[in-house]
Amino acid sequence: MGNTRHPKVSNLLEQARSCIDSGRYLDTAHSSERGGQRFISRPEILYVLRHGYHEKRKDQYNTHYCTWDYAIRGRTVDGRELHVVVAFDDNGMLIITAIDLEA
Repeated sequence: MGNTRHPKVSNLLEQARSCIDSGRYLDTAHSSERGGQRFISRPEILYVLRHGYHEKRKDQYNTHYCTWDYAIRGRTVDGRELHVVVAFDDNGMLIITAIDLEA
């Protein structure tokens, strides 16, 4: 496969919302574990994914999985500022982790 990178998703927020609407998303084991440790619920994460903004400078290429990890930042209904990392595969969206930026 060499050093060829997959292209980035051009319509990240639209694709994330589509995956949420169709139920094509999955919490990774890492996301579930960190969410529990950081007291971040799935509804809070989904809210940020729906209403947040793309933090392009925080995107990273994951060489192990040969995919892009995308950063979405936003506030929950109660005002907590979160940073959510997602990736996409053939089945939909993977929620990689969420971080409370105010903790």
